[in-house]
Formats: sequence, C-alpha cells, structure tokens
Amino acid sequence: MKKEIKPEKPFIYDYTLEQLQDWIKEQGEPAFRAGQIFDWLYVKRVSSFDEMTNLPKPLREKLEAGFGFVTLTEITHFRSKDGTVKFLFGLHDNHAIETVIMRHNYGNSVCVTTQVGCRIGCTFCASTLGGLKRSLTAGEIVAQVVKAQQLLDPENERVSSIVIMGIGEPFENYEATMTFLRNMIHPKGLNIGQRHITVSTSGIVPNIRRFAEEDTQINLAISIHAPNDALRSKLMPVNRRFPFEDVIDACKYYIEKTGRRITFEYALIGGVNDRAEHAEELADVLKDMLCHVNLIPVNYVPERDYVRTPRDDIFEFQRIMQKKNVNCTIRREQGHDIAAACGQLRAKHMEATTG
Repeated sequence: MKKEIKPEKPFIYDYTLEQLQDWIKEQGEPAFRAGQIFDWLYVKRVSSFDEMTNLPKPLREKLEAGFGFVTLTEITHFRSKDGTVKFLFGLHDNHAIETVIMRHNYGNSVCVTTQVGCRIGCTFCASTLGGLKRSLTAGEIVAQVVKAQQLLDPENERVSSIVIMGIGEPFENYEATMTFLRNMIHPKGLNIGQRHITVSTSGIVPNIRRFAEEDTQINLAISIHAPNDALRSKLMPVNRRFPFEDVIDACKYYIEKTGRRITFEYALIGGVNDRAEHAEELADVLKDMLCHVNLIPVNYVPERDYVRTPRDDIFEFQRIMQKKNVNCTIRREQGHDIAAACGQLRAKHMEATTG
C-alpha cells in the first residue's frame, strides 16, 4: 500500500472559530484576533497569511509557521451546456478529487468530496473504482467550497447550497465532515443556511443515530437503491455490515428524534431494481415514514454493465410510489455531457496517469 504523505503543517481550514480562539489564547494574543482571521479566510477569502493586513506582522509569522493553506491544484475542468462545472483538483500528495458547481434557478450548489476514493463498493458507482486511498481533512473539504466561491466572486454570485454527495462516504469520515459543516454554517464563516445543506450516506447506522443527536437543521439523505436485504447486498456490499432493516430502524430513530424528513436516494438500474414489484415493495417499507424518495436514473459507467431504466418505466415507478402515498420525485439530471457523476472524471485521470 502506498505510504501516506502527510502535509508539513495542519491546514488553517481544519480549525473551527472556537479552535482558533484557543490557539490565539495560547499565543498570548487578544481573543478578537481569531475573528479577524476567520473573516480573512471566509469573507475576504485570501490565499496567504501575508494578505491578512490588519494582523500584526509577528502574528502573521506565527500563522505562517504553524499552518498551511490547502493546495487545490486544478488539473482540469469541464463545463456542461446546462452550466454545471466539474473540477478535478490535485492535492498535496498527488491524489485527485472532484468538486462540482451546479447552477439552479434558486442559486449555486456545490457538491463536495469527503474522501479520496471510496471503500463502500456500490456496484453502479465509479467512485469506488480503485478503493479508498484516504479520508480528507476538514480543511480539504472546506477548501472545495472556498475555491468554488472564489470562482463565483467575479460574477458577484455566491454558493447558496451544499451537497455532500461527492466521492467517498462522509459518515466514515464523520469528525472531519462535522467540522466542515460547522465552518460552513457559522455566521462569521460562509454563513450558509443549514437547511440548504444536505449530507448523504450509504447507511452507516451508528453515525445516522449519532447525527440525530447533533441538533442541526442540516438535511440527511440515505442511499438506499433497493427495497430489501438480498438485492441491496448485491448492489451495496455495505449492506452486509449494516443490514437494510437496521438502516430503516436508524432512519426512524432520526425522524423521531429530530422531527425532520429524510430523503431516500434510489438509483434506477435497468432490469435490476426498477420493476413494478420493486416499487410496490419499497412503498410498503416507507409508507408510514416522514420521507421523500428521489429517483435517480443511473449514469452509464464504462467499467460496469448496468443500463439506464427506460423513461416510461421511471414514470411508472414514480406513479406506484405516489399511489401508495410515498412522496417521490425524479432527479433532474445535470452535467450529463461532462461525466458529472461521482468518480467518473477521477477514474479517467487515474487510468491516464497509471497507464
């Protein structure tokens, strides 16, 4: 296994405001300096400590000695006809991650990555090709949104929502994901509304329950993709660790604890999980839950054999769900012409660089 290359210094974006306040106190500096640093990072969005001109030079030197900025080197990017922009960024250790900016009529959404690769093993997803290399730090997740905002700044636009649906399983990188979320929603940070953020998990049961205790308004989405244990285990090997029934029980606990609706993501795969009997079975499982089902026509991945569900069958699946009083919508596709599904761009890059 390739040896992990550690950054020389911790990333400044790894720190919450409260952690920066503790650091400032240790340096013998007045507490308000932490707020100034946070302002430079998230409001003015500078790229070096030298630009923090209202800080004393000795403090800037301490910051330079103690912290680094996340290196996100743009390897390539693609722009879709619908305005979606997908970036492939290189990290300090030569790994690559993907970040996507999606344009909606209600604003700009950023889809972020939480891990380099993924070990969950979903058979329809390109993210898992090559397995998991490492988890990102909180700062490396933060930097993706800051980078996106910097790209929008010249247009006087802002990131209005975030989806944690990029490469990786955020609930297997729980602490870093939560630090990232706290920085995103902080009034002195990017100040993104909690209800404009969605975190998606493949069903890591202990952390679904843990997330229920976090007292946030952040949306939770669960990748479900099958109506029963047997089929879900074929599509999602993680189901052998966290069986379908346990996932549903954890979701019911989350709903009871928070009073918030859960979104179930269901990728429709032609001839695999998209038949009428699958819709009937899924509706029976979910009919009494405060939930919403998001149907996702599967993206073609060259390394997989799956095909897309015919359009009429997609609408029939939705009709059956709605007939049984389960709220169900079909996801509007974006970036289909630029391989915007998770992991596709990175997979191509890996193939090119490894021969």
